[in-house]
Amino acid sequence: MKINLQDKRYYSIGEVASKFNVNPSLIRFWEQEFKILNPKKNSRGYRKFTQKDIEVINKIYFLLKEKGYTIQGANDYISKSKTSKKLDLVNKLKLIKHKLIEIRNQL
Repeated sequence: MKINLQDKRYYSIGEVASKFNVNPSLIRFWEQEFKILNPKKNSRGYRKFTQKDIEVINKIYFLLKEKGYTIQGANDYISKSKTSKKLDLVNKLKLIKHKLIEIRNQL
């Protein structure tokens, strides 16, 4: 899934949830279930997500929603070192495909 967020240092949970088309409560749930997802919190306790956090959420979303993994299965898959390389490759290929389709449509 390709998401477009403005170039900011931090994003609120509402911004991130709306880009992934999920409820903020689901992202809070994923934060509890996946130790790799650990956004910063300000003094009031509001979560502030960095670009790295959004990439982690993208991996989690891909495994759970698109591949149909269970929470435990996704945790196991993420814990393997090869996982991030494969997911990054899949995301890069999807981006290339999207760009090629755009070019084809312009012709």
